[in-house]
Amino acid sequence: MDEEASEGLGGKLDFLAHFSALSDPRQSIKVLYPLEEVLLLTLCAVLCGADGWVSVALFGKRKLAFLRRFLPFVHGTPSHDQLGLIFGALDAAAFQNCFIAWTQSLAHTIAGVVAIDGKTARRSFDRAGGKSAVHMVSAWSSAQKLVLGARAVDEKSNEITAIPELLELLALKGAIVTIDAMGCQKKIAEKIIDKGADYVLGLKGNQGTLREDVELLFTEQMARGFKDVAVSRASSCDAEHGRVETREVFAVEDITWLKERHDWEGLRSIVMVASSRETAKGQEQEKRFYISSLPADAEKLASAIRAHWGVENSLHWVLDVNFRDDDCRIRKKNAPANFSAVKRATINALQNAPGKHSLKSKRLIAAWDEDYLAKTLAAL
Repeated sequence: MDEEASEGLGGKLDFLAHFSALSDPRQSIKVLYPLEEVLLLTLCAVLCGADGWVSVALFGKRKLAFLRRFLPFVHGTPSHDQLGLIFGALDAAAFQNCFIAWTQSLAHTIAGVVAIDGKTARRSFDRAGGKSAVHMVSAWSSAQKLVLGARAVDEKSNEITAIPELLELLALKGAIVTIDAMGCQKKIAEKIIDKGADYVLGLKGNQGTLREDVELLFTEQMARGFKDVAVSRASSCDAEHGRVETREVFAVEDITWLKERHDWEGLRSIVMVASSRETAKGQEQEKRFYISSLPADAEKLASAIRAHWGVENSLHWVLDVNFRDDDCRIRKKNAPANFSAVKRATINALQNAPGKHSLKSKRLIAAWDEDYLAKTLAAL
């Protein structure tokens, strides 16, 4: 291997600089494993398929020579018990803030749809410690296929308080933020507008009469052929996996009366998506409603609504299938939230890894080929 290539496979790792502000709660005189070494070990291990502290510790013992390409690891690598204690003691909010700083350096300018959604790691509950399963709210860039940030939901609150905290940390100017009905809150809409972004928020029954009024308008106007208001329309049809789904999207901007009755920052249009799904079991029909700060452009709004589901298909599905997130039994203190953040960091690293392979294949290649793993780290 020539000298230039060799330099590209080792040396300084820029992404660790974003975690330098993370406070180490251990007494410095007793620290055998510096925090940056622990973070590097864990990220590398998860990149290569580790799904818990035992497999992370085993990776460290087997790949110590590789890890020493980047950092000294004078005392080797910690045991699985030590890893659990270290990650359990790290402040979860501070860890997530460092993660966001790192991902924003990867994303540069955020453009397009940023989908906000929550996911629970089902087996992360700690019955003995009286802690429920960790629930993480993530911000997903549909265009860049990156996790922009994540926030653990405090046990004594819910997504409604976690979402504004996450939004506050993100550079969102020019983006379109999409959230399901749980996040359809006036303060969240205000926060999005304050950040220089637009919103598309799902509507259910958690906003008093707002959904009823929106549904009533569309029901009446559809019956009258939209004679009283201008409407933008779009339609699409998908046939896959033994089903045929047809969607019609209607967007209306003439909503002065609605804005007078419901005071929402930036509210400009309302949207209805009427879908019909045909399967071997029969036909299902559904109507979904949204409010938005965007103009009534049905094509653009339909695209944003469809892009929102990327957080389910490209993030949550990947976490469950490739990272076994629901089976993860890491439970003590802050460790579940911090390990969840590491998994999301791993997804970002794999998106930036060389080649056009699937994320699953990239993890296998990283485990088999140390040079590929080093190039993946160098790209961060």
